[in-house]
Amino acid sequence: MKVPSPGAIGILVDIGLSVGGFVDVLLLPEQAEQWPAEGTITDFEVWWADSRQQVRLKPSDPHYVRKDFAGFAARVRPSWPADIGQPVRDGGSATAQELCRYLMGKSAAECETRVRAWGV
Repeated sequence: MKVPSPGAIGILVDIGLSVGGFVDVLLLPEQAEQWPAEGTITDFEVWWADSRQQVRLKPSDPHYVRKDFAGFAARVRPSWPADIGQPVRDGGSATAQELCRYLMGKSAAECETRVRAWGV
């Protein structure tokens, strides 16, 4: 695995395919010191795969996953892990409102107000 500099977006994982693996910072522990170090060999689960030339991964080892993963997954992917083995829908890019709702846990109304304030 390789941690891109400065490591603020996530980690790259060599999965032995023509496409790369990637673990988003949102799935990793809050403290970068708790992320797997470059060269670490560990297991991953496929978190997401779509038309991007990258397989999104989730570390299998709970030490490498954010503490509140269950709550995060309930907000972002409520059907996880029932999605395992199912075809993945390519939903395209998320809107600013969708990101607000999923990542910040805010209501649609709160996000609409925030997005307008951000000028997005």
